[in-house]
Amino acid sequence: MNEAFLVGLALAVLWFLEKVGGTPMVIRPIVVSPIVGAICGDLETGILIGATLELVFMGAIQVGAAVPPDVLVGAGLGTAFAIISGQGADIALALGLPIAILAQSLKVIVFIVRSSFMDLAMRLAKQANIRGLVMLNFGGLLLQCFMYFTVAFVAITFGSDAVELFIAQIPDVVLNGLKVAGGLLPAVGFALLVQPMMNAKNCLYFVFGFVLLAYLHLPVLAITIIGVVFAFIITFEKGPTMKTAAAIEEDGLFDE
Repeated sequence: MNEAFLVGLALAVLWFLEKVGGTPMVIRPIVVSPIVGAICGDLETGILIGATLELVFMGAIQVGAAVPPDVLVGAGLGTAFAIISGQGADIALALGLPIAILAQSLKVIVFIVRSSFMDLAMRLAKQANIRGLVMLNFGGLLLQCFMYFTVAFVAITFGSDAVELFIAQIPDVVLNGLKVAGGLLPAVGFALLVQPMMNAKNCLYFVFGFVLLAYLHLPVLAITIIGVVFAFIITFEKGPTMKTAAAIEEDGLFDE
């Protein structure tokens, strides 16, 4: 019960800080999971799960009206259930994404409820009631914080035993399949992140990175350093030269 209350309170506070603090990214799995892990008594596992889930949800960022899977609930409850069940990061990966998708639907419901505040906001704006507008804004924010607290508290309080029993009944072949699927999820997360950026000009860098990992067996850190060096060269060394050449060509055409 205490863990359920503290995890729910932590998720609500993190969401509040995210919105009031100008989006400091405190609802990302790499922050949420260690906090939940510390609450559940296993900080080390929380850190490992947070780093792993961050790979999955790296591209899940809300832009405009698009509502992505809820990374806060997915990371928080995925971490809590993984530690409570004792199955570790593999189960957190398998549970995190479905939980995040379910929470996405709940968030949309809260958004619909908050949209009903608009008429009152218009009246307060016409009256130049700044204090009322501020209170209304915080009221909507606290409503969403209450949703996060309630979801986490109810899920952990009534769901931890069910999750433990459910996982205990899963055949080994299915459990191994979940672990394999969990291992693939980071690749899916990266694919979703790379998809809008990939084009004919930069796909060769992807192929080059694949060759370094698959055939030369370089560690990820080494490939990352190589990528940083390439980015530096293209941005600060090759970039200005290309712009200067284009400018010279343009000047030459202008002189003619």
